[in-house]
Formats: sequence, structure tokens, C-alpha cells
Amino acid sequence: MCRSIKTLREPYSSDVTGDDVRAAALQYVRKISGFRSPSARNAEAFERAVDAVAAATQALLGDLELKQPSRSRPHP
Repeated sequence: MCRSIKTLREPYSSDVTGDDVRAAALQYVRKISGFRSPSARNAEAFERAVDAVAAATQALLGDLELKQPSRSRPHP
């Protein structure tokens, strides 16, 4: 299941939306919890976990320092 989570950073992905981040967080929490859809008594904890993972993902993506692509030198 987690293998379907796509990489959300450049250069692998551009224009990452909040929906992309939430979808990745949902897949992660599903995998870790073993629930595709939690019971009513676990729904609140499940949603809090998805929110926390999504927030951590946004923070990580915002904090990453990526190498700038090297520029080719013009040939003389």
C-alpha cells in the first residue's frame, strides 16, 4: 500500500497540492494502523494522525534544501 505514495519533492513532482499531501498521509496512516477505514471509536484518532502526518509532511517539504540543477557550460 505505501508503495503507491508518490514522491512529493522536486524534481520528482511539481505543483504539490494540499490534497497530494493529505493523500500521502492517509496512505501512511492506513498502512501503519492496518485500517482502510477505522471504526467509529477509532475515527477521531485516525483523523488526528492523518492531520499530524500531513502537517509533518508539509513542514518537511518546506524545510528541505534542494541542490540547484547544474548549468551546462556553453561549448566554445
